[in-house]
Amino acid sequence: MSAEQRIVTARRVVAASSATVFELIADPARQPEWDGNDNLAAAEPGQRVQAVGDTFDTVLTVGAVRRNHVVEFDEGRLIAWRPSEVGQDPPGHLWRWEIEPTGDGAVVTHTYDWTELRDEQREVRARATTSDKLMASIDRLAELARSHA
Repeated sequence: MSAEQRIVTARRVVAASSATVFELIADPARQPEWDGNDNLAAAEPGQRVQAVGDTFDTVLTVGAVRRNHVVEFDEGRLIAWRPSEVGQDPPGHLWRWEIEPTGDGAVVTHTYDWTELRDEQREVRARATTSDKLMASIDRLAELARSHA
């Protein structure tokens, strides 16, 4: 499989402020509310991401805990993390959110990049993460952001 096929992206305009959208992403406790993969069950409050190097934990619907390592961060505009099992190195996949303010709200781009994934057992799940699942996250995020505007 080529690297291009291992990068999945979805994008749309969201009718809410970029600050509102970003806050819902940067606060892990809010992530289960908009997760289009229906993979996240919970995250403890108080883990709001502030910088590259931060970590936050999420609980998956199957009960496993994932530690997410923030690798890209620009307040209000960009956040990306690499998940791993607690105490393990990240296996190589990345979730990225980019938010661009517009006059009508924000352009939200969500990317799943598994070009560096080194765990063959995770490849089935990675292949199942399609642009429609990413768009489902953006759609849920958009609805949540509008209700908080």
